[in-house]
Amino acid sequence: MEEQAVTETEETGGPDSRLLIPEDVYLTSGVHIGTQQKSADMKDFIFKVRSDGLYVLDVKKTDDRIRVAAKFLARYTPNMVLVVSARQYGQKPAKIFAKVTGAGIVAGRFVPGSLTNPVLPSFVEPEVVLVTDPAADDQALSEALSVGIPIVAVCDANNETRNVDLVVPSNNKGRRALATVYWLLAREVLKARGAVPTDEDFKMTVDDFEASL
Repeated sequence: MEEQAVTETEETGGPDSRLLIPEDVYLTSGVHIGTQQKSADMKDFIFKVRSDGLYVLDVKKTDDRIRVAAKFLARYTPNMVLVVSARQYGQKPAKIFAKVTGAGIVAGRFVPGSLTNPVLPSFVEPEVVLVTDPAADDQALSEALSVGIPIVAVCDANNETRNVDLVVPSNNKGRRALATVYWLLAREVLKARGAVPTDEDFKMTVDDFEASL
């Protein structure tokens, strides 16, 4: 037990009983595993660099931002939230998040003009956008920026965040990591709305959100 505590402390800054889920769940899902590059924008969310050159994200800050993002998203009418994910492993968790929270979804290719050109069949007018990766979802991000829609983004160690209003620091490339983040966001949004009274009342699991290989 003591050895495990030491490992957790080295990886993430120490155990914390106030996290949304046990810290080892964050760790085993790889939420904290960043990239081998870091952006200046993300330096405040990085806990350390490992011996293999990977930057490790601080799961306490991830946990805190999931809470903040969920409360922020819960303030909007459900169908006024648009979730975007071009990344393959982000598409299923984004779709399930959208289904359980009532949000709109664009999974896969984002048609240029979807937020800016009213004549397009794909045109939508959300009030807030949640993107899985500011780099992969750059078209959606730039259009949301141009029309003045707030942007919430799951950001890895290497992401530029200057156009993001609310950063959720996390591995945004791993299957299990993305499933865990979207599962938590869904649960916390529903709790913030009062649709789910307690954690136990949310019956879905991380497995339900995880993309298949």
